[in-house]
Amino acid sequence: MNTKSAPSPVPSAPRRRLKREDRDREIAQAAVAFFAEVGFDGDTRELARRMGVTQSLIFRYFPSKAALIERVYQEVYVGRWNSYWESIIADRSISLQTRLLRFYKDYARVALTYDWVRIFMFSGLRGENINTRYLEFLRSRVLEPIAKELRAELGLPGFEEVPLTEEEVELIWGINARVFYLGQRLWIFNAPLTLDIDEIIDQTITSYLAGAKETIPNLIGVSSH
Repeated sequence: MNTKSAPSPVPSAPRRRLKREDRDREIAQAAVAFFAEVGFDGDTRELARRMGVTQSLIFRYFPSKAALIERVYQEVYVGRWNSYWESIIADRSISLQTRLLRFYKDYARVALTYDWVRIFMFSGLRGENINTRYLEFLRSRVLEPIAKELRAELGLPGFEEVPLTEEEVELIWGINARVFYLGQRLWIFNAPLTLDIDEIIDQTITSYLAGAKETIPNLIGVSSH
């Protein structure tokens, strides 16, 4: 799988007249690139300088830096979320292994990009709430549904009979942590991957399902059918 290269700093450009929605989008996209490069300690004056506009123009569209950071969250994490991924996970007409491979390979093409990974890391280091909000979102949209589907795949009781355990969720966090670490290697540690990302995901899902088959029944105190 190919990942895009790290973008160059946003070049200065002469100020031009744009429709309001176009200017709003331009500022948002420039903010994504800027904060991905320098982190959230980056000054909006510098962002304005790189864009070739005044700082007051940015604040006309985004009344505070916090509002601009919120827009970055919406652009990168909410805006790039594909609801089809949730449909893939829930589709019991195909095996769970096939579903997980389809989801994680497609998800990786979005999540293992320069801006996604670096903004997420900078957010955690600075104490922004991007991490907390996104991880809660990911839990409800991906982790808990996978736990539900895994029980069905193994012939185990549903959540209404045996409530979901934190141990089950933690095992699935391990998949996401493994995938995200690939992005850290690329965009934080500058350490090239020696294997294709799809191949790594193949290995990760195969290992998870093999272990889960033995582990999950014990965690919830029942035997698989």
